[in-house]
Amino acid sequence: MRSIVLFFASLCLLHADDAALIKQLLAEKLDHRTFAFADVVKASAGKSVIALDETNPAHQRITAAVRKALESTLATLSRPDSPVRQLRRINEASRYFEDLLIEKLNQSPGLRCQIPPTKSGELQRSGYPDLKITDTATGLVAYLDPKLVEATSLRSTLRTFYYEPKDTTVKINDDAIHLLCGIEHDGKQGEWTFTRFHLVDLSALRVRLKAEFQASNADLYSKP
Repeated sequence: MRSIVLFFASLCLLHADDAALIKQLLAEKLDHRTFAFADVVKASAGKSVIALDETNPAHQRITAAVRKALESTLATLSRPDSPVRQLRRINEASRYFEDLLIEKLNQSPGLRCQIPPTKSGELQRSGYPDLKITDTATGLVAYLDPKLVEATSLRSTLRTFYYEPKDTTVKINDDAIHLLCGIEHDGKQGEWTFTRFHLVDLSALRVRLKAEFQASNADLYSKP
């Protein structure tokens, strides 16, 4: 009998601990705070975000190559015979941009571009960042994240950039420059034309944490 009482007492303590943690998280008002992306990367991956320096030759080589690759990629994927125009949703086009950018950047002398491996060495397409560029002369790394954006939604406040730190699948394994290229399209369903790009240095970006409690269908509908 005593063991049963102890069990239920410990169970109550666990629930009390959960409740205390939930109250603490809610009190932090995390949805209303912003955090430096560089601090998030340092805390989660242990790596530094290097600010882009346009006077640094290695930085210049990378950004010049990225801009050239983007110009060529936008022109190619805007053509009437572009494979992107066979897609149902514009979000499905990201893979084509990544693959073509890898191809173009690997044609740039002194640069190597690849899918960034996780900490365990696995090549993983999903998750931030999408591409890893290495300046072979200096070893400098730049991460590049292409994002498709409709021209009319540039000022939208909807969340479009995500970084989910996970220890086993983290893809940020170098001190590096972090670049995002926003690729504008005209929004014409099935006839998308990609009009221009915005190359953004993420070293000064501030981000928000979206805290939510969630469950899957398996959690909701599985029989006890």
